[in-house]
Amino acid sequence: MTPSEVRELLRRHGVRPSRALGQNFLVDENTARRIVRLAELRPGERVVEVGPGVGSLTISLADEGVHVCAIEIDRHLLPILEEVVAGRDVEVVRDDALKVDWSARLGSEPWVMVANLPYNIAATVVVNALEQAPMIQRMLVMVQREVGERLAAGAGDDAYGAVSVKVAYYADAKVVGTVSPNVFEPKPNVESALVRLVRHATPPVDVDAARMFDLVRAGFATRRKTLRNTLAGRIDAEQFERAQVDPQARAETLSLADWARLADG
Repeated sequence: MTPSEVRELLRRHGVRPSRALGQNFLVDENTARRIVRLAELRPGERVVEVGPGVGSLTISLADEGVHVCAIEIDRHLLPILEEVVAGRDVEVVRDDALKVDWSARLGSEPWVMVANLPYNIAATVVVNALEQAPMIQRMLVMVQREVGERLAAGAGDDAYGAVSVKVAYYADAKVVGTVSPNVFEPKPNVESALVRLVRHATPPVDVDAARMFDLVRAGFATRRKTLRNTLAGRIDAEQFERAQVDPQARAETLSLADWARLADG
């Protein structure tokens, strides 16, 4: 849909974009088609879309011959969505992506997540889906560029953090494009990134994940401190030595494999 079509829809339904819900509606058909192309969808696949807004991306997804489950929290947008996707294979659901029971909603068959995620919850939605929704086997999500870089960062990258380690445990993540603010209504103040995530068949490290993530959180809690300080009381000198990790190093220098060895120590 064009910007004028989106504005007319919103006007006719008496709806204004909600800043609290992080609503920036996609209003560029070329960008919608680009997202669909990068998602590499096959006819008949099941696609879950979080935060469909007024349905610009939803239409492009459905036109690829896939089934779409569109999860929208804003009840004011549901009539717009129902109107826009009428006649297409789209199930519009009112639910909170931060609280949704993925198994009850999607079942056990394979799914793909394709979404323009609200900026204020994007990283949490991705991590929750990786942790709680094994049926979602891959994702193509549009997020704030800074968040996208964090999701896909590797050890030593400026954007690398605790969420990067968690994502690496569950999936291979890569930034596959950027998106101008000009394709949204209202226009955000930042660039967006397109991130592709492909779930690992099995995690690349064999480790007690809960213990490892506890160490990761502690290690990144104070980034300027050395691991000797941030992990004091959790990891002793012998454990550092067995893991072949320098206690004077900082969290952002450790790879997933390094964290796994520390957790096994």
